[in-house]
Amino acid sequence: MNRVSLFNFNGLRSDFEGELYYDDSTLHAAQKSIYATDASVYQEMPVAVALPRTVEDIRRLIRFAHDQKLTLIPRAAGTSLAGQVVGSGFVVDISKHFGKILEVNTEEKWVRVQPGVIRDDLNKYLAKYGLLFGPETSTASRAMIGGMIGNNSSGLHSITWGSTRDNLLEVKVLLSDGSEAVFNNLSIPEYTGQFAGADTNKLRKSILAGMWGMLSNPVDQELIKKKFPKPTVTRRNSGYALDTLVTNFEKNNINLCNLIAGSEGTLCFVTEAKLSLVDVPPAAVGVVCVHANSLAESLHANRVAMKHDPKASELVDRYIMDFTKDHTVYSQNRFFMEGDPAALLMVEFWGNTEEEVRFRADALIAELRLEGLGYAFPLLFGDEANKAWEIRKAGLGLIRNLPGDTQPVNLIEDCAVAVEDLPDYIEDLAALLAAHGLHASYYAHAGAGELHVEPMINLKTSAGKRQFREVLADTAKLVRKYDGALSGEHGDGRLRGEFIPYMMGEEVYEMFRQVKRLWDPNGIFNANKIVDTPPMNEFLRYEQDKPQPLVSTIFDFTKDEGMLRLAEKCSGSGDCRKTELTGGTMCPSYMATRSERDTTRARANILRQYLTPDNKKAEISTTQDMVKEVLDLCLSCKGCKSECPSSVDIGKMKAEFTQQYYESHGIPVRSRLIANFSKQMKLASVAPWAFNGVFGTPSLRKIANRMVGFHPERSMPYLHSTTLKSWFSNRKTKPASQPGSKKVFLFCDEFTNYNDVEIGEKAVELLEKLGYEVLIPEHQESGRSYLSKGFVKEAQKLAIANVELLSGLIACETPLIGIEPSAILSFRDEYIDLVPERLKEAARGISAHALLFEEFIARELDAKRISKEVFTKDTKLIKLHGHCHQKALSTLSASKKALSIPENYKVQLIPSGCCGMAGSFGYEEEHYEVSMKIGELVLFPTVRLQPDEVLIAASGTSCRHQIKDGTGRKSKHPVEILWDALVI
Repeated sequence: MNRVSLFNFNGLRSDFEGELYYDDSTLHAAQKSIYATDASVYQEMPVAVALPRTVEDIRRLIRFAHDQKLTLIPRAAGTSLAGQVVGSGFVVDISKHFGKILEVNTEEKWVRVQPGVIRDDLNKYLAKYGLLFGPETSTASRAMIGGMIGNNSSGLHSITWGSTRDNLLEVKVLLSDGSEAVFNNLSIPEYTGQFAGADTNKLRKSILAGMWGMLSNPVDQELIKKKFPKPTVTRRNSGYALDTLVTNFEKNNINLCNLIAGSEGTLCFVTEAKLSLVDVPPAAVGVVCVHANSLAESLHANRVAMKHDPKASELVDRYIMDFTKDHTVYSQNRFFMEGDPAALLMVEFWGNTEEEVRFRADALIAELRLEGLGYAFPLLFGDEANKAWEIRKAGLGLIRNLPGDTQPVNLIEDCAVAVEDLPDYIEDLAALLAAHGLHASYYAHAGAGELHVEPMINLKTSAGKRQFREVLADTAKLVRKYDGALSGEHGDGRLRGEFIPYMMGEEVYEMFRQVKRLWDPNGIFNANKIVDTPPMNEFLRYEQDKPQPLVSTIFDFTKDEGMLRLAEKCSGSGDCRKTELTGGTMCPSYMATRSERDTTRARANILRQYLTPDNKKAEISTTQDMVKEVLDLCLSCKGCKSECPSSVDIGKMKAEFTQQYYESHGIPVRSRLIANFSKQMKLASVAPWAFNGVFGTPSLRKIANRMVGFHPERSMPYLHSTTLKSWFSNRKTKPASQPGSKKVFLFCDEFTNYNDVEIGEKAVELLEKLGYEVLIPEHQESGRSYLSKGFVKEAQKLAIANVELLSGLIACETPLIGIEPSAILSFRDEYIDLVPERLKEAARGISAHALLFEEFIARELDAKRISKEVFTKDTKLIKLHGHCHQKALSTLSASKKALSIPENYKVQLIPSGCCGMAGSFGYEEEHYEVSMKIGELVLFPTVRLQPDEVLIAASGTSCRHQIKDGTGRKSKHPVEILWDALVI
């Protein structure tokens, strides 16, 4: 340990109820590494990490920090863009244990919460009351109230709902001496009475008196008015909010919450917050998507739009839109775009009816056309509008898909000016960047006078590091010319803090330092943020001018420019910290544990640190063990491949890393057994009755499970009396091929071949009854079990063999159909990156025509080659759980369409992410509990609520087994449901 002895930390540990990580063990070192960065460009190793469970835990940390001369770094979702939660101090993560909604008052419209409550989750809870908390950042699906207070978050509806500061009524905090204090709105007499009275909290009295001295001084008042941004600049988050306090002082009240909001955790530690609420928007919400021919045109359109009193006016430039074109998810959200706009201005209107919204939208469109601004103006409602907004919200992550080391940087992205000045400011800024030889992306809050401008700079070079500072220095001059704010909502942190004296003058800066000393005389809270910050171009993620390491891999990472660059694509925006309430698949283990260690972001960061040359100061085995620790709960669900805006495929990197880990450390027996699933099943299929007898007898199953490291309570799938291949080749009666019948090839995956034989049989017979000739071509197993356990070399051999065997057979008219999603979708995903260059074209050809069973049925239905008339007219309700790989690499729409072929079958999607089984993951003893927790998030409760007559559909063999173990219900493959529905 440096600076603080292990003895002292062990003393803290004895009374601490939460989690502490401070020593050099693998787990602790890994935890500290993943907390070394946030969504900014900075990286610095903390001395320790704490996840407090109670307020008393936080008080213990404050006292410990005081005694050991440490600073505490409060952290919520860790999506700060200015390095607010990065430093060498003691990181205190409140996101796991401080997520309670404490009280709602519907009459007075307020809610009291702990700081770890997520903004979107809060609003889902408040929806039943018709209320919501307004400030809405693009990270609202994971942004927490504590972090929103720290940064004074605003978001895309700030012109309607204001910032967090505007909606913060009261806070309960711990001060730097560990005492508890409450701050709320007070009249002047009430305020002065408190610091002059008999309050026993000496520090609170001192703070109140000191702030009074500043706010009541006419000279200081005038200085603050003069040096802060001009009044028409609504986005202002530089320094401490003395301007807001002065404004309210002149109205005869003081609320120190105004100061705490935007203070970045430097003044106190918030433990509760009372927030004002607003009514949910009316029934009709519409978004006009103004297509502009240039960025400048969109900004002039914004000035016109603001005259029409919109609820939001947001901009997205072509640079971001281009990154949606090939993205698995966001490409589907481009449906409304016409032509190739240089920029989109998204203007939102509300009304009680769609007609009212259309009236207001038409008035805007008419004026824009009169002014010659824009060329297309689609108006979107409901889900279509939400999909368009998703493109805007994903901007930060999407632009990280830029190839190469020159990347968009958060630097001048938070500068704000008056709305009327925005076109001229952006024109000047573009010229400034051009003078530096730079281009940038432009997006976000046009209606609030703040565009997120992200210049492309290579921070891996000394020249880029210098340019990083020079651009901010020059931009500061430009912002000051327009009397704007260097920070509008993202804060100063360690990025912009050193420019505050230039922007506001030394006298105001000294007032900020005085505020810090008044509240926190010993630097307990987040030292060196806002004031006394280190140089803004130090402690960056990358050491400059280091050669790019050549990492030898089995997977082809060429399209990602190598495994390291794929890890580097993680922007830190935290999309992977969604909860089950938000929905989606990524990231199932985080949803269950709520630990940062189990996020996609943490995994990308630890891999980046491992692969980056200057991070190899420790023994390689130790570093590998740290990576293994963080990757442990990755289920390889593939959710990150599609749902992460930057498409950071952790599953692929985990498999590659695991192969390398085996080569250094050897292969565990259990991993070898699981990887060789097909060989084990082939051997057991000689006497399936014996296998089933052991695993069908609870006492014997528990013994057998323990012997191989499986959880004793986990049941095992039985072997069928025969294999699908044997059944297929030995059928006594095979339907004769009919003239004109279409030939299809069935991929006999290893799971269907040995365990789900009846489903395979029904698939064959169903296709034949529908008029198709079914053939099972010669092929090897899919390799899925090898991939899941990191046996990439073995999987590669199978991929090569299968591509060679199938390349001459598979085409549009003769597709390859698969029953098990994880097997057939290997052709679309891993195979292309596993086969050598000579086979890549063939692999891509097979990939284009390798279809899930449901995809094939849906395609043939659309082509009118399948008739609904051959299926029952009975009424059924089907609840469909989607396989993770299907959601990541395909869609569930085909499954829903196929299951809806019987005309009275109604299909409803279960809004579940991963089921939690994920191949062998849910069997393994140490993962069983997390596996079941994942199932309990959405899937199990939904299944338990269904009456017996409701069908549960799941295409994945692991999914069906997890549902059985978790609920006792039998779920069916869509093949089985359609087979049962046939009437021919």
